Amino acid sequence: MTAVVIGAGPAGLMAAEVMARHGLAVQVYDAMPSPGRKFLLAGKGGLNLTHSEPMERFVTRYGAAAGFMAPLLAEFGPTHLRAWAEGLGIETFVGSSGRVFPAQMKAAPLLRAWVRRLRGLGVILHPRRRWLGWDAEHRLRLAGPEGEETLDARACVLALGGASWPHLGSDGGWAAPLASKGVEVAPLKPANCGFDLDWSPSFAERFAGGRTGTVELSFAGQRRRGEITLTATGIEGGVVYGLAAQLRNSLEALGEAVPHVDLMPDWSAERVAAALARPRGSKSLSTFLKKALPLSPAALALLREAAPAAASPAALAEAIKALPLRLRRPRPLAEAVSTAGGIALAEMDDSLMLKRLPGIFAAGEMLDWEAPTGGYLLTGCFATGHRAGLGAVRHCNAV
Repeated sequence: MTAVVIGAGPAGLMAAEVMARHGLAVQVYDAMPSPGRKFLLAGKGGLNLTHSEPMERFVTRYGAAAGFMAPLLAEFGPTHLRAWAEGLGIETFVGSSGRVFPAQMKAAPLLRAWVRRLRGLGVILHPRRRWLGWDAEHRLRLAGPEGEETLDARACVLALGGASWPHLGSDGGWAAPLASKGVEVAPLKPANCGFDLDWSPSFAERFAGGRTGTVELSFAGQRRRGEITLTATGIEGGVVYGLAAQLRNSLEALGEAVPHVDLMPDWSAERVAAALARPRGSKSLSTFLKKALPLSPAALALLREAAPAAASPAALAEAIKALPLRLRRPRPLAEAVSTAGGIALAEMDDSLMLKRLPGIFAAGEMLDWEAPTGGYLLTGCFATGHRAGLGAVRHCNAV
């Protein structure tokens, strides 16, 4: 029995593997010249496969979708993902932050081993095929090098990604064909994204690309610790991505979002105040701050940019421990690491089959869930692909 997967990212390839292991003949179609393009780029600086924290905390990272994701992660979660990678010959390790990486740190060796396994299972990969939707007979329509093609399949798993980094294949073009079939698709929004603050021109020119060193970012009762990267327009980085959903939602609902940054999280407010209370003498404020406190040049510049009126020791100490950043807007979706929104979870049954379209399953970033970077996003893609693959197997065996 033939099954089709549209999309050769982690979710699609996992669905293909599950189906092939259960005896289905699987064909995978992808718009790009080779599989896993976004996966490879995401792993360029070190592939963060998953996270080692306890499952009860891990599940909370999926926010409003935690209840939906919990059974999928119980079926194929962090422990399963590490065992799966090691089955490919890719040893993993837990870093100091609890994040899990391949021993070689790179995505390419894992993807090569995975593609070899898939081909050994009989999976056929078809590059340069862009999904267009369905024809009048409900056959899949694909635009390929030789023109348009149509396909019949017992089951089809759609794993077309979100709409971030569209140059790598996931452009959100799938939303219109699904909506035309009555499937509810929540608006696609940037997730794990940076934010604009509209810096002064001189600050943007001098400090774009700078890093603050370790800080603590807080918003709406939540805190994240790490580095903030300054950009020409605002801020980005893992610590920002960890609060991106809350910040984006506040901007949408209230028109504002003002997180606070503790520039010296390892120093108490009293210690900072004591250091600033020392005699300044003839030193300029900038020179005094550099000598009094171990702040990076980027952190010092951010302090002066975001709190220009802070001059007294008390005002400076307060700003250093809780520097307000008035965000203006999230960066465009095309620049975001991932996508929020997508197919409404209520549109699918427990097997991730679309209730309105029997035999059509969906997985990965197409679904309306989001998670921060740190291994949660990638694990969620694997987990949804695994569940959709199993659902497709059961569907094919039943028809």
